[in-house]
Amino acid sequence: MRPLVLSLLLTLVLAGITPVVVGTSPAWAVQPDEVLDDPALEARARELSKVLRCLVCRNESIDESNAGLARDLRLLLRERLVAGDSDAAAIAYIVDRYGEYVLLRPTATGSNWLLWAAGPLMLLLAGGVGWGYLRKRARAPKTQETELNEAEKERLRQILDE
Repeated sequence: MRPLVLSLLLTLVLAGITPVVVGTSPAWAVQPDEVLDDPALEARARELSKVLRCLVCRNESIDESNAGLARDLRLLLRERLVAGDSDAAAIAYIVDRYGEYVLLRPTATGSNWLLWAAGPLMLLLAGGVGWGYLRKRARAPKTQETELNEAEKERLRQILDE
């Protein structure tokens, strides 16, 4: 009995510790040969690479992704920063080259406004349809419940007996 209790307790402790350890571990996608010598530039590159999407791994930043294209994007971003681009200019360069899809949080301008507005619009549309259905149902005439006649009662008894 004791070994079972101890193993259960150990399992619960490990289950509680594992998410903390995994959640606080740094992203290991950036390779040592990618790291810039200037710590300030490297810090800027790491912050900017958190807002750029890996085009291979959906909804994962290039800072977290191990894909080859994410590595290329990290290197390109670092090249632009070393060349003297500002944060906005470096991001704009990559967006011009790969499209706005490369941003993890696309802007709500241009044709994207429809995508941003689609969720609330669909919610309003669904609410309107539901409200209309309930109003129509409330106005519908009530059906009269009638008693079963003797033939129907007899048929019901036969069905229940079978």
